[in-house]
Amino acid sequence: MFDVYITKSGKYLPNQAVSNDEMENYLGLINEATSKARRIILRNNKIVSRYYAIDENGNSTHSNAELTKNAITELFDQGFTAQDMELLSCGTSTPDVFLPSHAAMVHGLLKNKSVELNSSTGVCCAGMNSLKFGYLSVKSGNTKNAVCTGSEKVSTWMKSEKYEQEVVNLKHLEEQPIVAFKKDFLRWMLSDGAAAFLLENEPKGEMSLKIEWMEAFSYAHELEACMYAGGDKLENGDLKSWSDYQPDEWLNESIFSIKQDVKLLDKNILIKGAQSMKEALDKNNVSADQIDYFLPHVSSHYFVEGLKKSFAENGMVIPSEKWFMNLAQVGNVGSASIYLALNELMNSGKLKKGDKILLSVPESGRFSYAYAYLTVC
Repeated sequence: MFDVYITKSGKYLPNQAVSNDEMENYLGLINEATSKARRIILRNNKIVSRYYAIDENGNSTHSNAELTKNAITELFDQGFTAQDMELLSCGTSTPDVFLPSHAAMVHGLLKNKSVELNSSTGVCCAGMNSLKFGYLSVKSGNTKNAVCTGSEKVSTWMKSEKYEQEVVNLKHLEEQPIVAFKKDFLRWMLSDGAAAFLLENEPKGEMSLKIEWMEAFSYAHELEACMYAGGDKLENGDLKSWSDYQPDEWLNESIFSIKQDVKLLDKNILIKGAQSMKEALDKNNVSADQIDYFLPHVSSHYFVEGLKKSFAENGMVIPSEKWFMNLAQVGNVGSASIYLALNELMNSGKLKKGDKILLSVPESGRFSYAYAYLTVC
């Protein structure tokens, strides 16, 4: 088995930062009315800017594959070129197409050479799953390097026109023409971007991060889906697939929109997060006081204090000064968020050799969690 190091990181955030007051200029108004939920949600999540791969007319400026390719390009220099890549592992929640895979689409844009591909799907853990595939490949000696990515292009999923037919349908039924909170909620939470890591079997340059271990957990065996798209939830908690709906229902009921059961989220996300992190740390004989930097991916600052309380109740006290987050500036970029946070920390000038970093990523899809423990070399 080989040691595995993150030797480089790159990111790509499209266009200019979008402020809270500008969001509806890009995403549009539903039923020609400003969202009543928007200000409440933004006040809780404390996001003040984010990035969209669309212009103010709603036209796409980049595909998800292009965002990812642009982040990967940041890794290339004389010491590592596109021709040196052996494995490309890409994670996303929002691929441009169902088929081919996201990694294949990114590889098509790179136009370098034949490489091994892996595409990880899901929600926020997709990026960590792509990282773990690369980690295991390099660790086993299957490849000497791996490029791993997390990316999202969700803005076009949230444009108002995607919901207008549902509003029209509600009017015909003489119901309130308001899109359900489980759909409107996420319009003010999610944004676009991509980031990439280069993994190699030896440290390089002035600073590398050794991946000591990675752990992952799923609680789908006991909890129903919380965040979902391409279907809708039935009364018994099961999901009915888009392919089982009639084509007119896809529009009339916004079947392809991203939805979140906020009550289920609030009830379980912190409890399972603390439980899984304690298991990960205990398994690897790491105590909370050995963590120098804690990078949690949280969808909203609303959860931060509750997360600290849940950790403390499980014997894991991590002081606030050890938490490193960039949610407020870049927004919730799903599977790319943990990559963007670590990229910023790596370029902050704060790290010193020997520092220990814990990455923590929850996924509300059906309650999955992923962790990585790193040492600065």
